[in-house]
Amino acid sequence: MLMEETPPYFSRHEFDGRLDAVRRAMAARGIGVFIVSAPENIFYLTGLDHWGYFAPHMLLIPAEGELVLVTRSMEKVTISTQVANARFEGHGDNETAADAACRILCEWHHIEPRFGIEAWSPGLPLGLADELRRKAGKAEWLDLSGVIDDIRMVKSPAEQSFMRRAAAISDAGATAAIELIRAGESERNIAAACESAMIKAGGNFPGFGPFIRSSGRLGEEHTSWTSRKIKQGDAILLELSGCLARYHAPLGRLIHVGRAPPGACEMASICQDAFEALVATLRKGTPFRDVYSAWQRVVDRAGLSHYRRHHCGYVVGIGVPPSWTGGNKVTGLRADSELILETGMCFHVLSWLMGTGRGDFFLSNTVLLGENGAEILTQTAIDPVTH
Repeated sequence: MLMEETPPYFSRHEFDGRLDAVRRAMAARGIGVFIVSAPENIFYLTGLDHWGYFAPHMLLIPAEGELVLVTRSMEKVTISTQVANARFEGHGDNETAADAACRILCEWHHIEPRFGIEAWSPGLPLGLADELRRKAGKAEWLDLSGVIDDIRMVKSPAEQSFMRRAAAISDAGATAAIELIRAGESERNIAAACESAMIKAGGNFPGFGPFIRSSGRLGEEHTSWTSRKIKQGDAILLELSGCLARYHAPLGRLIHVGRAPPGACEMASICQDAFEALVATLRKGTPFRDVYSAWQRVVDRAGLSHYRRHHCGYVVGIGVPPSWTGGNKVTGLRADSELILETGMCFHVLSWLMGTGRGDFFLSNTVLLGENGAEILTQTAIDPVTH
Protein backbone atom coordinates (compact mmCIF):
# COMPACT_ATOMS: atom_id res chain seq x y z
CA MET A 1 0.00 0.00 0.00
CA LEU A 2 1.34 3.43 -0.98
CA MET A 3 1.22 6.02 1.78
CA GLU A 4 1.27 9.82 1.66
CA GLU A 5 4.43 11.60 0.53
CA THR A 6 5.91 12.18 3.98
CA PRO A 7 7.97 9.57 5.81
CA PRO A 8 7.27 6.77 6.43
CA TYR A 9 6.20 6.30 2.83
CA PHE A 10 4.98 2.72 3.20
CA SER A 11 2.50 0.79 5.32
CA ARG A 12 3.50 -1.21 8.39
CA HIS A 13 2.55 -4.32 6.41
CA GLU A 14 5.14 -3.46 3.75
CA PHE A 15 7.87 -2.93 6.35
CA ASP A 16 6.93 -6.19 8.10
CA GLY A 17 7.35 -8.09 4.84
CA ARG A 18 10.82 -6.61 4.33
CA LEU A 19 11.85 -7.49 7.89
CA ASP A 20 10.56 -11.04 7.48
CA ALA A 21 12.78 -11.50 4.41
CA VAL A 22 15.83 -10.25 6.33
CA ARG A 23 15.09 -12.48 9.30
CA ARG A 24 14.80 -15.52 7.03
CA ALA A 25 18.27 -14.71 5.72
CA MET A 26 19.51 -14.35 9.31
CA ALA A 27 18.00 -17.69 10.32
CA ALA A 28 19.67 -19.44 7.39
CA ARG A 29 23.03 -18.25 8.76
CA GLY A 30 22.31 -18.74 12.45
CA ILE A 31 22.57 -15.01 13.24
CA GLY A 32 21.41 -13.80 16.67
CA VAL A 33 21.57 -10.07 15.90
CA PHE A 34 22.11 -8.28 12.58
CA ILE A 35 23.67 -4.83 13.01
CA VAL A 36 22.65 -2.90 9.88
CA SER A 37 24.58 0.28 9.14
CA ALA A 38 24.09 1.08 5.43
CA PRO A 39 21.77 4.12 5.20
CA GLU A 40 19.89 2.68 2.21
CA ASN A 41 19.13 -0.50 4.16
CA ILE A 42 18.09 1.34 7.32
CA PHE A 43 15.73 3.41 5.17
CA TYR A 44 14.40 0.25 3.50
CA LEU A 45 13.58 -1.35 6.85
CA THR A 46 12.39 1.67 8.87
CA GLY A 47 11.53 4.51 6.45
CA LEU A 48 13.93 6.98 8.09
CA ASP A 49 14.56 9.69 5.47
CA HIS A 50 16.79 12.55 6.58
CA TRP A 51 20.19 14.14 6.06
CA GLY A 52 21.43 12.85 9.41
CA TYR A 53 23.04 9.77 7.86
CA PHE A 54 26.35 11.63 7.76
CA ALA A 55 26.74 10.33 11.33
CA PRO A 56 26.72 6.57 12.03
CA HIS A 57 23.38 4.81 12.42
CA MET A 58 22.96 1.21 13.56
CA LEU A 59 19.73 -0.74 13.26
CA LEU A 60 19.90 -3.73 15.61
CA ILE A 61 17.74 -6.59 14.39
CA PRO A 62 17.40 -9.52 16.81
CA ALA A 63 16.21 -12.87 15.49
CA GLU A 64 12.88 -12.02 17.08
CA GLY A 65 11.45 -9.13 19.03
CA GLU A 66 11.90 -5.37 19.00
CA LEU A 67 14.25 -3.54 16.62
CA VAL A 68 16.45 -0.79 18.03
CA LEU A 69 17.74 2.16 16.00
CA VAL A 70 20.92 3.75 17.35
CA THR A 71 22.27 7.18 16.41
CA ARG A 72 22.90 10.62 17.91
CA SER A 73 20.42 11.73 20.60
CA MET A 74 19.62 14.92 18.70
CA GLU A 75 17.76 12.86 16.06
CA LYS A 76 15.12 11.77 18.59
CA VAL A 77 12.32 13.99 17.27
CA THR A 78 12.87 13.03 13.62
CA ILE A 79 12.97 9.33 14.43
CA SER A 80 9.92 9.47 16.68
CA THR A 81 8.03 11.14 13.82
CA GLN A 82 9.18 8.86 11.01
CA VAL A 83 9.95 5.45 12.50
CA ALA A 84 7.16 3.32 13.94
CA ASN A 85 8.77 -0.12 13.98
CA ALA A 86 11.95 0.42 16.02
CA ARG A 87 12.83 1.76 19.45
CA PHE A 88 15.24 4.70 19.48
CA GLU A 89 18.49 4.58 21.44
CA GLY A 90 20.38 7.86 21.33
CA HIS A 91 23.95 8.62 22.28
CA GLY A 92 25.57 11.88 23.27
CA ASP A 93 28.39 13.44 21.29
CA ASN A 94 30.77 12.43 24.10
CA GLU A 95 30.35 8.77 23.10
CA THR A 96 29.93 6.71 19.93
CA ALA A 97 27.22 4.65 18.32
CA ALA A 98 29.21 1.59 19.44
CA ASP A 99 28.68 2.59 23.09
CA ALA A 100 24.92 2.82 22.63
CA ALA A 101 24.72 -0.34 20.54
CA CYS A 102 26.65 -2.34 23.12
CA ARG A 103 24.28 -1.18 25.86
CA ILE A 104 21.51 -2.88 23.92
CA LEU A 105 23.56 -5.99 23.17
CA CYS A 106 24.23 -6.33 26.92
CA GLU A 107 20.47 -6.20 27.55
CA TRP A 108 20.12 -9.03 25.04
CA HIS A 109 22.53 -11.32 26.89
CA HIS A 110 20.17 -14.25 26.27
CA ILE A 111 20.65 -13.96 22.48
CA GLU A 112 23.18 -16.13 20.70
CA PRO A 113 26.39 -14.01 20.44
CA ARG A 114 26.66 -14.58 16.71
CA PHE A 115 26.40 -11.13 15.17
CA GLY A 116 26.08 -10.05 11.56
CA ILE A 117 27.52 -6.77 10.31
CA GLU A 118 27.81 -5.02 6.95
CA ALA A 119 31.59 -4.85 6.67
CA TRP A 120 31.39 -3.04 3.34
CA SER A 121 28.89 -0.43 4.49
CA PRO A 122 29.88 3.25 4.18
CA GLY A 123 28.03 3.68 7.49
CA LEU A 124 30.49 1.51 9.40
CA PRO A 125 33.97 3.07 9.36
CA LEU A 126 36.89 0.93 10.53
CA GLY A 127 37.29 2.74 13.84
CA LEU A 128 33.64 2.28 14.74
CA ALA A 129 33.69 -1.39 13.72
CA ASP A 130 36.77 -2.01 15.85
CA GLU A 131 35.16 -0.24 18.81
CA LEU A 132 31.96 -2.24 18.40
CA ARG A 133 33.81 -5.55 18.43
CA ARG A 134 35.95 -4.55 21.39
CA LYS A 135 33.05 -3.37 23.53
CA ALA A 136 30.75 -6.27 22.63
CA GLY A 137 33.11 -8.79 24.18
CA LYS A 138 33.29 -12.39 23.08
CA ALA A 139 31.14 -12.92 20.02
CA GLU A 140 31.36 -14.40 16.56
CA TRP A 141 31.10 -11.83 13.78
CA LEU A 142 29.90 -12.61 10.27
CA ASP A 143 29.92 -10.28 7.28
CA LEU A 144 26.40 -9.99 5.84
CA SER A 145 27.27 -7.29 3.31
CA GLY A 146 24.93 -7.52 0.34
CA VAL A 147 22.21 -9.58 2.01
CA ILE A 148 19.70 -6.71 2.21
CA ASP A 149 20.94 -5.19 -1.06
CA ASP A 150 19.99 -8.45 -2.81
CA ILE A 151 16.51 -8.40 -1.26
CA ARG A 152 16.07 -4.78 -2.35
CA MET A 153 16.76 -5.58 -6.00
CA VAL A 154 13.17 -6.79 -6.49
CA LYS A 155 10.76 -3.90 -6.07
CA SER A 156 7.28 -4.32 -4.60
CA PRO A 157 4.27 -2.83 -6.41
CA ALA A 158 4.39 0.17 -4.05
CA GLU A 159 8.08 0.71 -4.81
CA GLN A 160 7.42 0.40 -8.54
CA SER A 161 4.83 3.16 -8.25
CA PHE A 162 7.44 5.46 -6.72
CA MET A 163 9.88 4.54 -9.50
CA ARG A 164 7.36 5.60 -12.15
CA ARG A 165 6.69 8.87 -10.41
CA ALA A 166 10.41 9.53 -9.94
CA ALA A 167 10.81 8.98 -13.70
CA ALA A 168 8.28 11.72 -14.43
CA ILE A 169 10.30 14.05 -12.20
CA SER A 170 13.48 13.10 -14.09
CA ASP A 171 11.76 13.94 -17.38
CA ALA A 172 10.70 17.33 -16.01
CA GLY A 173 14.29 18.14 -15.04
CA ALA A 174 15.75 16.92 -18.34
CA THR A 175 13.19 18.86 -20.38
CA ALA A 176 13.95 22.09 -18.51
CA ALA A 177 17.70 21.60 -18.94
CA ILE A 178 17.53 20.75 -22.64
CA GLU A 179 15.32 23.76 -23.39
CA LEU A 180 18.02 26.02 -21.96
CA ILE A 181 21.02 24.41 -23.66
CA ARG A 182 22.26 26.90 -26.26
CA ALA A 183 25.37 28.85 -27.15
CA GLY A 184 26.02 31.60 -24.59
CA GLU A 185 24.21 29.89 -21.71
CA SER A 186 26.15 28.68 -18.67
CA GLU A 187 26.30 25.20 -17.23
CA ARG A 188 25.28 26.73 -13.91
CA ASN A 189 22.03 28.19 -15.24
CA ILE A 190 21.18 24.92 -16.95
CA ALA A 191 21.68 23.12 -13.62
CA ALA A 192 19.49 25.67 -11.83
CA ALA A 193 16.67 25.16 -14.34
CA CYS A 194 16.99 21.40 -14.02
CA GLU A 195 16.96 21.36 -10.21
CA SER A 196 14.11 23.85 -10.01
CA ALA A 197 11.96 21.83 -12.40
CA MET A 198 12.48 18.61 -10.45
CA ILE A 199 11.60 20.23 -7.13
CA LYS A 200 8.49 21.86 -8.61
CA ALA A 201 7.48 18.51 -10.10
CA GLY A 202 7.35 17.06 -6.59
CA GLY A 203 10.91 15.80 -6.23
CA ASN A 204 12.92 15.28 -3.06
CA PHE A 205 16.69 15.79 -2.81
CA PRO A 206 18.43 13.15 -4.97
CA GLY A 207 21.48 11.07 -4.12
CA PHE A 208 23.53 12.83 -6.79
CA GLY A 209 22.94 16.32 -8.12
CA PRO A 210 22.58 16.49 -11.92
CA PHE A 211 25.77 15.86 -13.89
CA ILE A 212 26.07 18.65 -16.45
CA ARG A 213 29.36 18.88 -18.34
CA SER A 214 30.31 20.50 -21.62
CA SER A 215 33.15 19.91 -24.09
CA GLY A 216 36.54 19.58 -22.46
CA ARG A 217 35.11 17.92 -19.36
CA LEU A 218 32.98 15.12 -20.81
CA GLY A 219 35.26 12.41 -19.44
CA GLU A 220 35.07 13.63 -15.84
CA GLU A 221 32.73 10.88 -14.73
CA HIS A 222 31.40 12.34 -11.48
CA THR A 223 31.86 16.08 -11.74
CA SER A 224 29.09 18.53 -12.53
CA TRP A 225 28.37 22.09 -13.56
CA THR A 226 30.71 25.07 -13.56
CA SER A 227 30.19 28.65 -14.67
CA ARG A 228 31.53 27.81 -18.16
CA LYS A 229 29.53 29.32 -21.04
CA ILE A 230 28.34 26.97 -23.77
CA LYS A 231 29.82 27.50 -27.24
CA GLN A 232 28.46 26.70 -30.68
CA GLY A 233 29.49 23.15 -31.57
CA ASP A 234 29.94 22.04 -27.96
CA ALA A 235 28.68 18.72 -26.67
CA ILE A 236 26.78 18.70 -23.37
CA LEU A 237 26.51 15.60 -21.23
CA LEU A 238 23.36 15.58 -19.13
CA GLU A 239 22.80 12.81 -16.57
CA LEU A 240 20.31 13.27 -13.77
CA SER A 241 17.68 11.64 -11.62
CA GLY A 242 14.48 12.76 -10.09
CA CYS A 243 13.88 11.42 -6.61
CA LEU A 244 10.66 10.65 -4.77
CA ALA A 245 10.64 8.98 -1.35
CA ARG A 246 14.34 8.06 -1.88
CA TYR A 247 13.54 6.24 -5.15
CA HIS A 248 15.51 7.32 -8.23
CA ALA A 249 14.94 6.96 -11.96
CA PRO A 250 18.03 8.28 -13.77
CA LEU A 251 18.34 9.25 -17.42
CA GLY A 252 21.13 10.62 -19.58
CA ARG A 253 21.60 12.34 -22.94
CA LEU A 254 24.50 13.75 -24.96
CA ILE A 255 23.48 16.89 -26.82
CA HIS A 256 25.42 18.72 -29.53
CA VAL A 257 24.84 22.47 -29.68
CA GLY A 258 23.96 23.94 -33.04
CA ARG A 259 25.51 21.20 -35.14
CA ALA A 260 26.69 17.64 -34.72
CA PRO A 261 30.28 16.77 -35.67
CA PRO A 262 30.98 14.02 -38.22
CA GLY A 263 29.93 10.62 -36.93
CA ALA A 264 27.73 11.85 -34.09
CA CYS A 265 24.43 11.07 -35.78
CA GLU A 266 25.69 7.63 -36.76
CA MET A 267 26.71 6.98 -33.13
CA ALA A 268 23.29 8.19 -31.98
CA SER A 269 21.62 5.64 -34.27
CA ILE A 270 23.88 2.82 -33.04
CA CYS A 271 23.24 3.77 -29.41
CA GLN A 272 19.50 3.71 -30.00
CA ASP A 273 19.64 0.33 -31.76
CA ALA A 274 21.83 -1.14 -29.00
CA PHE A 275 19.52 0.23 -26.31
CA GLU A 276 16.49 -1.34 -27.99
CA ALA A 277 18.28 -4.69 -28.36
CA LEU A 278 19.21 -4.62 -24.68
CA VAL A 279 15.66 -3.81 -23.55
CA ALA A 280 14.31 -6.65 -25.69
CA THR A 281 16.38 -9.14 -23.65
CA LEU A 282 15.05 -7.95 -20.28
CA ARG A 283 12.96 -11.00 -19.44
CA LYS A 284 12.58 -12.99 -16.24
CA GLY A 285 15.17 -15.76 -16.03
CA THR A 286 17.71 -14.12 -18.35
CA PRO A 287 21.28 -13.84 -16.99
CA PHE A 288 22.66 -10.34 -16.62
CA ARG A 289 25.57 -11.32 -18.87
CA ASP A 290 23.18 -12.06 -21.76
CA VAL A 291 21.75 -8.55 -21.47
CA TYR A 292 25.23 -7.09 -21.85
CA SER A 293 25.92 -9.41 -24.80
CA ALA A 294 22.81 -8.16 -26.59
CA TRP A 295 24.10 -4.60 -26.31
CA GLN A 296 27.63 -5.53 -27.37
CA ARG A 297 26.46 -7.47 -30.46
CA VAL A 298 24.89 -4.35 -31.93
CA VAL A 299 28.08 -2.39 -31.27
CA ASP A 300 30.20 -5.15 -32.84
CA ARG A 301 28.02 -5.29 -35.96
CA ALA A 302 28.52 -1.55 -36.36
CA GLY A 303 32.26 -2.12 -36.73
CA LEU A 304 33.14 -1.18 -33.15
CA SER A 305 34.21 -4.60 -31.87
CA HIS A 306 37.20 -2.96 -30.16
CA TYR A 307 34.86 -1.02 -27.90
CA ARG A 308 33.92 -2.49 -24.51
CA ARG A 309 32.12 -1.14 -21.45
CA HIS A 310 32.37 -2.25 -17.81
CA HIS A 311 28.57 -2.56 -17.86
CA CYS A 312 25.56 -1.36 -19.84
CA GLY A 313 23.43 -0.50 -16.83
CA TYR A 314 22.96 -1.15 -13.13
CA VAL A 315 20.28 -1.83 -10.54
CA VAL A 316 18.68 1.37 -9.30
CA GLY A 317 16.04 2.35 -6.74
CA ILE A 318 16.73 3.61 -3.22
CA GLY A 319 19.52 6.16 -3.02
CA VAL A 320 20.93 8.23 -0.17
CA PRO A 321 23.53 10.97 -0.73
CA PRO A 322 26.19 10.80 -2.01
CA SER A 323 24.80 8.40 -4.62
CA TRP A 324 21.70 7.13 -6.40
CA THR A 325 23.29 3.70 -6.99
CA GLY A 326 22.01 2.25 -3.71
CA GLY A 327 25.29 2.39 -1.82
CA ASN A 328 28.93 1.84 -2.64
CA LYS A 329 28.15 -1.42 -4.45
CA VAL A 330 27.13 -1.06 -8.09
CA THR A 331 25.24 -4.12 -9.32
CA GLY A 332 25.84 -3.92 -13.04
CA LEU A 333 24.64 -5.59 -16.22
CA ARG A 334 28.14 -6.92 -16.83
CA ALA A 335 29.58 -9.39 -19.31
CA ASP A 336 30.72 -11.67 -16.46
CA SER A 337 27.67 -11.42 -14.15
CA GLU A 338 25.98 -14.64 -13.06
CA LEU A 339 22.93 -12.84 -11.65
CA ILE A 340 19.50 -13.65 -13.08
CA LEU A 341 16.75 -11.19 -13.97
CA GLU A 342 13.63 -11.25 -11.83
CA THR A 343 10.32 -9.46 -12.24
CA GLY A 344 10.39 -6.25 -10.20
CA MET A 345 14.02 -5.39 -10.92
CA CYS A 346 14.75 -1.89 -12.15
CA PHE A 347 17.82 -0.68 -14.04
CA HIS A 348 19.49 2.50 -15.19
CA VAL A 349 20.23 1.24 -18.71
CA LEU A 350 23.11 2.98 -20.49
CA SER A 351 23.96 2.89 -24.17
CA TRP A 352 27.27 4.71 -24.19
CA LEU A 353 29.62 5.21 -27.14
CA MET A 354 32.21 7.79 -26.15
CA GLY A 355 35.78 7.91 -27.44
CA THR A 356 35.12 5.38 -30.19
CA GLY A 357 37.20 7.26 -32.77
CA ARG A 358 34.13 7.60 -34.99
CA GLY A 359 32.02 10.00 -32.98
CA ASP A 360 30.34 10.20 -29.60
CA PHE A 361 26.87 9.63 -28.23
CA PHE A 362 25.23 8.59 -25.00
CA LEU A 363 21.70 7.87 -23.90
CA SER A 364 20.28 6.20 -20.83
CA ASN A 365 16.88 5.51 -19.32
CA THR A 366 15.39 3.81 -16.31
CA VAL A 367 13.75 0.52 -17.24
CA LEU A 368 11.53 -1.61 -15.01
CA LEU A 369 11.04 -5.33 -15.59
CA GLY A 370 7.36 -5.60 -14.77
CA GLU A 371 4.76 -8.34 -15.00
CA ASN A 372 4.18 -7.47 -18.66
CA GLY A 373 7.85 -7.19 -19.61
CA ALA A 374 10.29 -4.30 -19.83
CA GLU A 375 8.82 -0.83 -19.25
CA ILE A 376 10.90 2.24 -20.15
CA LEU A 377 10.04 4.71 -17.40
CA THR A 378 11.89 7.85 -18.51
CA GLN A 379 10.51 9.31 -21.73
CA THR A 380 12.60 12.42 -22.56
CA ALA A 381 13.04 12.72 -26.34
CA ILE A 382 16.34 11.58 -27.82
CA ASP A 383 17.73 14.23 -30.16
CA PRO A 384 21.50 14.56 -30.70
CA VAL A 385 21.32 18.24 -31.71
CA THR A 386 19.70 21.27 -30.07
CA HIS A 387 19.48 25.00 -30.81
